[in-house]
Amino acid sequence: MADTTVRTYEDILYSAEDGVAWVTLNRPDKLNAWRGEMDRDVRLAMREAANDESVRVIVLTGAGKGFCAGADMGMLQTIQTGDGATTRVAVGSPPAWDPASNPNFQKQYSWFPAVPKPIVAAINGPAAGLGMILSLYCDIRIASDSAKFTTAFARRGLVAEHGISWLLPRLVGFSAAADLLYSARVITAAEALQMRLVNRVIPAADFSSEIAAYARMLAHEVSPRSLREMKREIWNAQFQTLGDAIESANADMPPSFRSEDFREGVAHFVEKRPAKFTGR
Repeated sequence: MADTTVRTYEDILYSAEDGVAWVTLNRPDKLNAWRGEMDRDVRLAMREAANDESVRVIVLTGAGKGFCAGADMGMLQTIQTGDGATTRVAVGSPPAWDPASNPNFQKQYSWFPAVPKPIVAAINGPAAGLGMILSLYCDIRIASDSAKFTTAFARRGLVAEHGISWLLPRLVGFSAAADLLYSARVITAAEALQMRLVNRVIPAADFSSEIAAYARMLAHEVSPRSLREMKREIWNAQFQTLGDAIESANADMPPSFRSEDFREGVAHFVEKRPAKFTGR
C-alpha cells in the first residue's frame, strides 16, 4: 500500500500519496481568496513536497467551488486610509526559494519555476487576479469546464501585477493578453482552452479522477530526473537565445547518459515492462 503523508496548515490542505503531493487552497467560503497566511502555507507545503523524495509531481488546486478568487478583499480594503490617501504597501520578495536559481525566479510569486518538481494547476473553479497569476506560474494548467478566468486588475484600478505582463503574452500572444488585461472580462474554460491559456478542459464530474490519473502518470511512467531537468531547462530557456539553449542542453546530456534513470529507461523499453525510475 502506498505511503500517505498528511500535514496540518492554517489556510491549505496538504497530503502526499502515490508519488503525488496535493496542495489545496482551503478557504472555500471565500473562494480561496489569497492572504498572508495562505502565502506562507503554500510556500511551506511546496518546500515539504520538494524535500520529500517520494513526491514526484505537485498538484495545486482549490477546495470547494473556487480555485482562487485573488487577493482577499478585506486585505485590499486596508490598503487605503479613510481620507483617500494610499498607505505605503511593501511589494517585496521573501527569501529566494533557491538562491542558485535564475534571479528571475526569486521574486515574490515567481518562485514556482524554482521548485524542482512539476506543478500542475488543477483549476476547479474561478481563478481571478492573483489566483490567475498563480496558475500561470504553474507548469501545466488543467481546468474544469466550470472554471472561469479574469485578470480583474483594471476593474480595481490596479496594474498588471506580479509579472503577468510577461507571462500572459507568452501563453496567449500580445493582443489576446492586452484584451484580457485591459477589459478584465471573465472568460470561460472553453475560451481559455481556445486561446491556449490552459492545456485541457475536463467535465466537472470527471475532474478529480482525471487530474489524479494524470498526476499518477507523471509520477510513475516518466523519469523524475527528466522532469526535474526539463523543468529547469524550459523555464531558463525563456531568457536564453536558441544558441544558449542548445549549449545548455548539450552540457546537460552527458550527465543524463550516466544516470540510473537513463539505464532504466532503456531497460524497461527493451524488456517490455513497467518502468522503475529512481530519479537518479
